[in-house]
Amino acid sequence: MNISSQKCKGYRFFCWASALLLALISIIPVRLAIAYHQAPLPQAIFTLGGGSDREKFTAQFAQMHPSLEIWVSSGTPPKTAHEIFQSAGISNTRVHIDHRAVDTVTNFTSLIQDFKKRNFQHLYLITSDFHIPRAKAIATLVLGSRGIAFTPISIPSNAPPESWLDTLRDSGRVLLWLVTGKTGASLKPKPSISCA
Repeated sequence: MNISSQKCKGYRFFCWASALLLALISIIPVRLAIAYHQAPLPQAIFTLGGGSDREKFTAQFAQMHPSLEIWVSSGTPPKTAHEIFQSAGISNTRVHIDHRAVDTVTNFTSLIQDFKKRNFQHLYLITSDFHIPRAKAIATLVLGSRGIAFTPISIPSNAPPESWLDTLRDSGRVLLWLVTGKTGASLKPKPSISCA
């Protein structure tokens, strides 16, 4: 096989993959519109872990929405999280703590099948205010691709907003997940362990 033939095949593959990705992405707004129409009110609470302040806020928020299940992805240790919810008078049967996620992208991708099994079409999405732009971008792609709408709720903090580069990077990882089913989380550098 000569080089020009290989380039041609590579170009065709790139065009095919790009067209497929564009088709997937263009369906998302339609799926979100349908989900908002079919379920105008959220059916569950989804909190992105990142500190006990998020669980505490969620517990208070859940008191105002007593019929909704609560899903927390990779937050504080389960025992601590359950104590926070119990002290707010929230039954353990409403609270689902999941620690499979290792980052924001996997917060969504690790639970998407659970949400689909429960036929959720609309979720409250709770996270810190500095984190909300990236969370919304990822939610639009992951949840939207599966026909699940979301209503973001931000928790006030004093932290500066995250870089748009983080949002861009994680959006790219979600596009990888949409095409391959892999998030790229295993490619992230692991923290070094000191043996002092």
